[in-house]
Amino acid sequence: MASSVASRRYGLVVAGALCYTSLTFVWFSLPAYLATIIAEVGLSGTEAGLLAGAVPLTYIPIALFSGLAVDRIGPTRSLAVGLVVTGIAQIVRSVAGGFPTLLAATLLLGVGATAITFGLPKLVSVLFPPAETGLPSSLYMVGAAVGTASAFGLGRPVVGPLLGGWRPLFLWSGVAALGYAVVWLAVVRLVPISGGNGAADGDRERASTSVRTDLRRVLGHRDLRLMVVLGVVYLALVHGLQGWLPTVLEARGLSADRAGQTTTLLVGAKVVGVLAIPTLADRVDARRGAVIGCGGLAAVGVAGVIAGGATAVAALGIVIAGLGVGGLSPLIRAIPPNLDGIGAELTGVAVGLVFAVGEIGGFLGPVLVGTLHDLTGSYVPGFGVLVGGGVVAVVVGAALGDV
Repeated sequence: MASSVASRRYGLVVAGALCYTSLTFVWFSLPAYLATIIAEVGLSGTEAGLLAGAVPLTYIPIALFSGLAVDRIGPTRSLAVGLVVTGIAQIVRSVAGGFPTLLAATLLLGVGATAITFGLPKLVSVLFPPAETGLPSSLYMVGAAVGTASAFGLGRPVVGPLLGGWRPLFLWSGVAALGYAVVWLAVVRLVPISGGNGAADGDRERASTSVRTDLRRVLGHRDLRLMVVLGVVYLALVHGLQGWLPTVLEARGLSADRAGQTTTLLVGAKVVGVLAIPTLADRVDARRGAVIGCGGLAAVGVAGVIAGGATAVAALGIVIAGLGVGGLSPLIRAIPPNLDGIGAELTGVAVGLVFAVGEIGGFLGPVLVGTLHDLTGSYVPGFGVLVGGGVVAVVVGAALGDV
């Protein structure tokens, strides 16, 4: 019986992870085609950076409120709403005639992304006790990585050309997101969400009785404030790298297809980091050390990308950076529910706070790379900022308490 219950819980996490796969394919189809879109639409480096950072920008004003909403409506509806909004936004991007429409649609995509980003930690916190969230958190982050890798490794070099370019790819990936929203609702109807914490989807009998109380508990937590800082640098790293790496590689002489495929090294390494590092950290009770190590790997890896040009050194740097960023991904989502005073009932608002402030970094990461390139003609200054983000992650990890 216990084995059957565990299988159902993990099955629901996998089904939820495919929501993330759909989101990240849609999200990163634009960075994968960024060089083409720059040429076709006539974008400046700053405008391209704004597009690459528009989804993170959306998180800044709405993430906290989205997290509060997720805590109240539960993961089932949160993930379905996120997929519907994501699909509509991608369809609008497929017919956009210029920068303003592309930007508006990408901001709308960000609204849907918050519901999925916070709905999945909520799903895991409902299904699993806090000490067992590392592996299921890694599973849905693998789903996210599969979507990202598919956008760069399949969407750009294979599916896009078969369909006729970036606009048909955007159209049909948007339709697919809408279709999976229906599938997700069917899955949770067959296997209702309830878990080891005695909670159920949409359970409103919670320890906190008001939004004000929730916010006070979250904002006053020292380690959660450190997680917010970690969120800033992590999101600057991940969006700065994934948003610009294909374009940087093309500028170094690689073809568009080769640049997209090389970027999948980053995503593949992220998958390894996502699966291995948090699970190992849970097993040896060393999440704090894992944060320190991942920050160091990210800094060293990005430095290798800067120094390596279009050589094997850069490829090795991409892999190292991917391992570090990948390890941080589930840790940022898994640590808040395990903090004293947060728990499963405040997972949505806690993770929402991390992303509401953290996505300042997610927005500034790609924007700074583009703006500094406009000012200097080089991508080195922007990537140098990302190296600094890895160093800050090391410092934050050292300052964390028992997590």
